Amino acid sequence: MQYRKLGNTGLKVSAIGLGTNRFGSKVDENGVAEIMQVAMEHGINFFDTANVYTDGNSEKLIGKALKSLPRSEVILATKFYMKVGEAPNDRGGSRKHIMDAVENSLRSLQTDYIDLYQYHRWDQDTPIEETLRAMDDLVTSGKVRYIGSSAFPSWMMATAQKVSQAHGWNQFVTEQPHFHMLERKVKEEVLPAAAYFGIGILPFFPLAGGFLTGKYKRGEAAPVGSRGEDSSYVQRYMTDGNYDLLEKLTAFAEERDHTMGELAHAWLLAHPQVSSVISGATRLEHVIANAKAGDWQLSEAEFSEVNEILEK
Repeated sequence: MQYRKLGNTGLKVSAIGLGTNRFGSKVDENGVAEIMQVAMEHGINFFDTANVYTDGNSEKLIGKALKSLPRSEVILATKFYMKVGEAPNDRGGSRKHIMDAVENSLRSLQTDYIDLYQYHRWDQDTPIEETLRAMDDLVTSGKVRYIGSSAFPSWMMATAQKVSQAHGWNQFVTEQPHFHMLERKVKEEVLPAAAYFGIGILPFFPLAGGFLTGKYKRGEAAPVGSRGEDSSYVQRYMTDGNYDLLEKLTAFAEERDHTMGELAHAWLLAHPQVSSVISGATRLEHVIANAKAGDWQLSEAEFSEVNEILEK
């Protein structure tokens, strides 16, 4: 496993991170404990969740699993912003909601600090100064080590950084975008902004919900139990054009004794702004395969060839 700096910080995270948005739905308590243990054994030290994943159960199951893991070796990330209740302040970027949310996450995770606390979405109803000041207070209090954003366009990234710089507050060190081989829009402005500000990119859904593993075949029903059976997210990629692309990329990977899934991860990691690829797992074999993908470092020639395939 290779390790990279989290943005411009000195913190080292595994190039492959573990996404946990299905802990508590597809994975039960015992499964979560096993997956996290095996992930650590394969060099994965970065675990990403959010307070709304599976209605908060993801955080709770991670908290239980953490009891049997060395907490100092785990880099734990979670998020706030989304609706967590019916009261008017049970969502958003206000100081009140942030302070309530962090305390709830700390209890659920059964820890006294969060390594990376991420603003899940920009709240148009709250001044960014209020949000950033509250997040800065969390860092100075020791409850949070670093802060980041998620799904921010470049102008939001720039605004947040400039506001924090002006006030001398802690700045966002990461941005978590929807980014994979079939979703490349972030390359236009988000990646350049990240490079300028020293922000680490944490791509989520790197395998397009499993489509980029190659397990879905043209003209065939989705495998039983797979996301592709009923997920509109996966099904939207099931086009003739994408299948053509997938066949070319799979051939490229197999010629080099790698899988399509490994290529999808390696391609993301070939972008220097990427700190860690957040890859979900519901079974042990997923974890092992994802960890292995982090070992493949594309050469410049290979990266260029893959980009040429994608752009055509």
